[in-house]
Amino acid sequence: MSAPESRSPAAPAQDRSELAGLPDWLYPAGFWVAVTVLALGLFFPRVAVWGVAWVGAVPVLAALWVAVAAWKRDRRLSAAALAALAGLALVFVVKQFIG
Repeated sequence: MSAPESRSPAAPAQDRSELAGLPDWLYPAGFWVAVTVLALGLFFPRVAVWGVAWVGAVPVLAALWVAVAAWKRDRRLSAAALAALAGLALVFVVKQFIG
């Protein structure tokens, strides 16, 4: 019986820089854009709405990125990202009927 395989620290750079098809810069960039816009919202209150919208848009953009970028490598991952986006769209449609 052999020991379970573990990831080597010398793994290819692409494997270490991506998580589920996302580049490692995407969420930090989205975070800092949101922080900047929300900070501007302290001085210009109408801008705060854009900061809140951006915070909600970052996961949607990430799902779109995964759906498109991973299509050739991992169709199941792309399908899962598209299913998540479809579920989000369904929430908005049902919300319109409720209130």
